[in-house]
Amino acid sequence: MGFWLAEKRTGQRSSFIQRFDPRFWTINFPRPMMASVVTTAADALRVDAIFYNSDDLAGLIWESEDTLDHPLLAYETVRDYARLKWEFHWRSSGIMPLDAINGPTLTIEGRDAAGVAKSWYVRLWNYASGTPTDAQISIEFSKMDGGFLLPGEADPVFPEDIDRLSISIIPPDYDGLGARYTTPKIGWIEMSGIRTDGRGAVLEIGDIMLPENGLAMATAYDDSFNQTPERLLRMVRALGYRGSINHYLGMSHYFRLETLGEGLYVSLSAPQAGEEYAAINQPATAWHRDLITRAEAMGFSLILSLSYELFDAHCWNDWKQRAENGDPALTGWEPPSTLLSPANGNAMAYLQAVARAFAAIARDAGAAIRFQVGEPWWWIMPDKRICLYDAAASAAFGESSVSITNIDGPKTEAQNAMLDQAGALLAQSTADLLVAVKDEAGATPVETLLLAYLPTILDDQAPEARRANLPLGWASPAFDILQLEDYDWVIAGDRPATERGVALAIDQLGYPIAQQHYFTGFVLQPADRFIWANMVDAIADAQARATPEIFVWALPQVARDGFTYFQEEEEDVNAFDDVQFPLAIGQNASVSPGFSTRIVTTMSGHETRNSDWSDARLEFDVGPGVRSEEELRILIAFFRARRGAAKAFRFRDPYDHSSREMVGEPTPNDQLLGIGDGQKTEFSLVKGYGDPAGEPQLRRITRPDSASLQIAIDGQVTGHWTLGPAGVIAFDTPPSQGSDITAGFRFDVPVRFSSDQLQMNQATFQAGEIPEILLVEVREGS
Repeated sequence: MGFWLAEKRTGQRSSFIQRFDPRFWTINFPRPMMASVVTTAADALRVDAIFYNSDDLAGLIWESEDTLDHPLLAYETVRDYARLKWEFHWRSSGIMPLDAINGPTLTIEGRDAAGVAKSWYVRLWNYASGTPTDAQISIEFSKMDGGFLLPGEADPVFPEDIDRLSISIIPPDYDGLGARYTTPKIGWIEMSGIRTDGRGAVLEIGDIMLPENGLAMATAYDDSFNQTPERLLRMVRALGYRGSINHYLGMSHYFRLETLGEGLYVSLSAPQAGEEYAAINQPATAWHRDLITRAEAMGFSLILSLSYELFDAHCWNDWKQRAENGDPALTGWEPPSTLLSPANGNAMAYLQAVARAFAAIARDAGAAIRFQVGEPWWWIMPDKRICLYDAAASAAFGESSVSITNIDGPKTEAQNAMLDQAGALLAQSTADLLVAVKDEAGATPVETLLLAYLPTILDDQAPEARRANLPLGWASPAFDILQLEDYDWVIAGDRPATERGVALAIDQLGYPIAQQHYFTGFVLQPADRFIWANMVDAIADAQARATPEIFVWALPQVARDGFTYFQEEEEDVNAFDDVQFPLAIGQNASVSPGFSTRIVTTMSGHETRNSDWSDARLEFDVGPGVRSEEELRILIAFFRARRGAAKAFRFRDPYDHSSREMVGEPTPNDQLLGIGDGQKTEFSLVKGYGDPAGEPQLRRITRPDSASLQIAIDGQVTGHWTLGPAGVIAFDTPPSQGSDITAGFRFDVPVRFSSDQLQMNQATFQAGEIPEILLVEVREGS
């Protein structure tokens, strides 16, 4: 397996789209309002919106630069709109009409002819024919003016340097004052027949279709609510992901809200006209119906994930888990979310109503219902206070309620009894949630899944926490599938911790590996791109455990960092003889890099050739180094012992076999293996090519010459380590935080014969004809 963090297309297949393709519009707005955009045809889109305040405003946005798609799939950046004509049909209801003073306005952000940043405000009604809610709009960018009344207030648009277009969507009685509506306002717009003509009417766009990679994808509504489902699914499919999509319904965008005093709180009031469900808002309903329907048509199986997490500002106060002093359970997000108490009947009834709504959408779309309870737990504060003390929980525990000031360490018998009771409450709440989903599903089969976050649940410092947060009530067959994630361990590169954690979860809950899924890692910030390598290691470990489905978390980070995962033709050396090639070939060998190319059909139907490897695989011709009949006999004997191409072996590359430059004498400070964090004990041998101060290409070294190996910590040679398989250095104790781990070594390349036959003739050999004897590098490690 391998991966590539692509920054741009480098020769991969591209095709063309019409500028203003409906798939690539986005929607944005301030809290608490909500809006969504979906495609309704190849040339049409629809926006649904809900307004809570008289100053709510959404923008339907087209970006000149595509910053949301994977770099191999993004459309080209073109800021010049001169001599472009744009036409579309506009329909709307429940929003400010086109002819009003604050009617839909096209805001154009860019620069004027002098290069000075400027925005123009174009009244769409000035370019419309029809009624204020049903009109044909035609815009020629080179003849367009900002301003309300034309020609008197004309502000000519400079169309050659535009960054962004945004169409405003506001409630019909917008006044800019922010007054709270007694009843929220529901509205929508439709743009159809979208077409462009003239210069720049089409844009180049990535048209790759990577081979299936054996992995599944994870998405989240809170991360992707502003995009169209069609755009997201295009990315997932094109990048090689198949099978399941685990979709987190989120904690901050799906809910309906109602007013209480100055606040807005999640609502179960009866839907008003234009709404379908009591628990979820109409924009979220429309968006998820489109996502589920499209996923089903494309052969994806969507898993709907609902957690006990809710946006704090809109959560009823008595629903929140609380610490012993009354502090609410708050996450570290900004603004924060909170955790619902499994003991609070109203909070759990709300979750059940949310689950029913999404299950109904899937059922009515004809899709399978796969429902995940995502990371349900009693929250543990950063200072290790466990939140078991909200009013409903205290009432449920009754006289069993005792003080637990810190979850770490051993606990008294009474404290353990309370934790066991908390676990039973949690398990019962998840069981009730599944009953609600199955009841809503009716005759539609339901698959139930539980997602557990191992580093928190199985914290070695808090051995009794699992009584509350990994309760025996979850043991098989309470759920059909146990899903495990461990990104703290993945970030740290602590693969043994994952192995222990999975074993403990199996021992506690009894789900065999055939009933497990695995979620690998999370790259929160662009600066943490190194984590992708750890994630690929974790994928390899999950595959070695024979985990049926492995999910990459999550699509926005995959797109942001250009993560491109692929299965190589030859993943591991499944047969290796740890012996050297027997002949001293020296400089007579020739070497050439090679790439793997797969011929596939793109989404547009074109044939394309995709390079699968981020690094070349070396190929050596050692024929020129065979200088005598004796060496020829040695070669034949070695070939037979390897059974042709069946077994790999070591080969010393005459041009590159040292950590110091290419063939220099190794020193312990040649190559940086990593930075110590006080926890990680294993570091892989690597060799960097290129400027160390930049982004050097890193090559895994799996076959070092052990006699030449030297290891240093902060420049000081150390002997407290062992060399493991695949060139992994295992320290006796973790190197300290911030320490530089370096190494020097000579190394061999793992190779095999390229063929099961050697083509040679003694007569021609004696006459000076050089045989071609090819050795091909094989990949080891991950």
